[in-house]
Amino acid sequence: MRLRRSLTTAAGIVAASALALAGCASSSEPGSAGASPEATAGAEGGATDEFPVTIQHAFGETVIESAPERVATWGWGSTEAAIAAGVHPVAVAEQVWTVGEDALLPWVEEAYDEAGVEHPVILDDPEGGATVPYEQFVEVAPDLIVAPYSGLTQEQYDLLTEIAPVVAYPEAPWQTEWDDIITITADALGRSDAGEQIVADTEQYLADEAEAHPEFAGVTFAAIVDSPTEGLVYVYKSADPRAGFLEGLGLETAPAVDELAPDDGSFFYTLSYEELDKLESDVVVAYTYTEEQAAELPSKPELQALPAVAEGKVVQQVGQIAVSAVSPPTALSVTWPEGMPALVDSLAEVLGE
Repeated sequence: MRLRRSLTTAAGIVAASALALAGCASSSEPGSAGASPEATAGAEGGATDEFPVTIQHAFGETVIESAPERVATWGWGSTEAAIAAGVHPVAVAEQVWTVGEDALLPWVEEAYDEAGVEHPVILDDPEGGATVPYEQFVEVAPDLIVAPYSGLTQEQYDLLTEIAPVVAYPEAPWQTEWDDIITITADALGRSDAGEQIVADTEQYLADEAEAHPEFAGVTFAAIVDSPTEGLVYVYKSADPRAGFLEGLGLETAPAVDELAPDDGSFFYTLSYEELDKLESDVVVAYTYTEEQAAELPSKPELQALPAVAEGKVVQQVGQIAVSAVSPPTALSVTWPEGMPALVDSLAEVLGE
């Protein structure tokens, strides 16, 4: 582990912000910062790759000298990727959007409990990565911080590297493909074979579902979140992992999705209700947070401008946890019963009509 300098004033330095529509967290007590290194290892065994390992990313390259024993994750998806590869992080980012503070996502909590591993420290993240709890990272004393799907700024990255080696996203914040999240995380842990197997298993799951549902093939979609208070909808771009998973089922991102998208480097954009007629697709996949919103959405007057909504081709994923399981899916949540399986059933119901 590299030498650390005091970061007691670091939290006051960072002023940058990163908007993240990915949601996130569930239930359990945080573990102690002094958890033993053994708490990070899963039953699958240790690292299989030869160290040092070098990971290229948007801020340069990170050299990991030896197999990490105290891994911290930041952002979305890397926690699950690490666990699936056999490593249980000692600290993970809080996901307040899903179930509130000091809680774990249900599939993450289940993974720790099934492995008999002490729950991780939950790192404060009330603003989706806009601020970083540097002091908490220092207290946890990680020997690796993994954040391939996050909103890290250059300044945040630089400050975190004073604590431990940091693996960031390969190109742009919040735009890493789902399979890259898994392989980057596994590579950083020295478990590249495990990462490749997780990706292969996930691709097989999607292929099996696509084969079971030939009605999905070639159907164009737009993935959205309705925001009534703002009078607009959020639209996910084709580069977003949400779209990637839907395409894995045989669907295709509607051309209008990217034609309307600004070239601003974000993973989503917004359309006012007055612009919705431009978003043409065969079906709309709507991530809806409450049952009340879900009941209103198909007949909502403002959304009738969406051609697919007007034609009754609306598929909804309902509830914060259920939305989190697919928004976007992770190495553990992809087969969560309320996640992709539920979404696949909803797609089949609408597209099989």
